[in-house]
Amino acid sequence: MTDNFVWYELCTSDEDGAQAFYKDVIGWDAAAFQGEGAGDYRTFSMAGKGVGGLMHLPEGLTHTFWMGYVGVNDCDAAVEKAKAAGATVYRVIDIPSVGKLAILGDPQGVGYAVIQGYSEQKSEAFNQALPGHGNWNELYTTDLDAGFAYYAGQYGWTKGRVVPMGPMGDYQLFQADGVDIGGMMKAPEGMPPAWLFYFGSPDIDASVGKIEANGGTLVHGPTEVPGGAWIVQARDPQGAMFAVVGPRK
Repeated sequence: MTDNFVWYELCTSDEDGAQAFYKDVIGWDAAAFQGEGAGDYRTFSMAGKGVGGLMHLPEGLTHTFWMGYVGVNDCDAAVEKAKAAGATVYRVIDIPSVGKLAILGDPQGVGYAVIQGYSEQKSEAFNQALPGHGNWNELYTTDLDAGFAYYAGQYGWTKGRVVPMGPMGDYQLFQADGVDIGGMMKAPEGMPPAWLFYFGSPDIDASVGKIEANGGTLVHGPTEVPGGAWIVQARDPQGAMFAVVGPRK
């Protein structure tokens, strides 16, 4: 099995405000995480299935953001392999009954995480068939070839088709176990390299209305993408970038 994203986490300056925003926009329920040392960590779920987490912005950071966790079988081994490929290791955390995780920066400076879960329960965070779940994972990088080579070498991702984007360069789809799970492209000028995560929407126009009504900001879209789906990229009221994808009714 190829590694895939198994958890999405929002680091924000206002947990209550973010919780209310995503409940209306995406439909997530939120609950306090009951675990050792959990603090005010909360979990997002859709119809009872866990999708992500919500926590206060770590000390020293000023910009809110979403972070994706890639599931691995052995966190320590994954960290050493990432380091050998030029990644930066920011922190390794062992959480009893949850798992061992590491916060990393890829060789191009993009932050993400890996986690070795201690539970036998399979993650349900990424599911392209269900609204409110992770649907697409998009990497904006300073070097497309090097970025793809890094993640392919770490997690076994393979190339899907290439979509030419004109002056913006190529958009490289990538796959896990033969299924397209995301795309990579060179970050446009003025945009810092980062991961952007798309969550499924049952009605893209309804999502646009809810984003605007709840204090979010539209950044791009609605735009039709190959396959007939529509996407919207946006910022939540605290400034974190996220995206939704779904049909236009």
